[in-house]
Amino acid sequence: MKILIVEDEIYLAQSIAGKLVDYGHECDIFATVNDALTHKGCYDVILLSTNLSGQDFYPIINRYKNEIILLMVSYISNDTVTDPLKSGAKDYIQKPFMIEELIRKINHYHDYKRLRQECTLYEEYFAHQMKNVRLPEEIRCSLPIMVKTNYQKQADAFAFALARELKRPLRYLPLSDPSSIEKLGRIEHDCIAYMPEYQTLKKSEKRTFLAAVEGRDVISSTTENFEEEGLETIEMISEHKIFDRTEILTIDDYVKFIIHIYQSKFPDTELSKKLGISRKSLWEKRKKYGIFKKK
Repeated sequence: MKILIVEDEIYLAQSIAGKLVDYGHECDIFATVNDALTHKGCYDVILLSTNLSGQDFYPIINRYKNEIILLMVSYISNDTVTDPLKSGAKDYIQKPFMIEELIRKINHYHDYKRLRQECTLYEEYFAHQMKNVRLPEEIRCSLPIMVKTNYQKQADAFAFALARELKRPLRYLPLSDPSSIEKLGRIEHDCIAYMPEYQTLKKSEKRTFLAAVEGRDVISSTTENFEEEGLETIEMISEHKIFDRTEILTIDDYVKFIIHIYQSKFPDTELSKKLGISRKSLWEKRKKYGIFKKK
């Protein structure tokens, strides 16, 4: 990582930098805020002394508030710790400190930042994938529950929405994984287990599964008929027959699906060309399927 050190005790700054370099980091040292601001480099971590004689260090915090700012303080007060943390710094370490403790804090916040970025990516991707999935207005229900659906994404969206509604973490344990039932017994008590793909189980495995989830906080799903007693069910059938790995669509269903999904992404000329039909035929199929193009 590239680290900026703003510290007017030059020997201390050099000592810290030397040890960080031994750990594989690259360091720049500045004794004044102005020098640090003049430099246009990009940094992963900023080590900022809050005991800079007569210097206002808040411009450093303002510039790098999206990065990891660790305060180096001689004493703890509102001026040296509380207010800078409110302004965007992440944490502080009190002088004198062991380099191992500084490395621990750097690694902790670096991992935290990376995980936050990954979570944001997955949330944005999930939201994009599920944007056309319609959920019931009321999703709260008793657990365990089986979701019967003709479109797996509907069950996925329901499971994530319910976990979010209940403010509980969700663990993904697909039943196509032979170890999923064993893993169910080891998950944290506050987690909801999402165990889709019930239709992949053999008859004996289904009995084992139903016994294992009794009284547990589990959401399962199936794309086949489900008539077992003792497990609450909810049916979520898509109004449009959608691609699913377990079935082959008819030509009519395929064309209907393509029109419904892609008519907002492609102009009619291009969409009809991709389907190998005329624009007139495209209009006729919309009328036949009851699909209305959004303007």
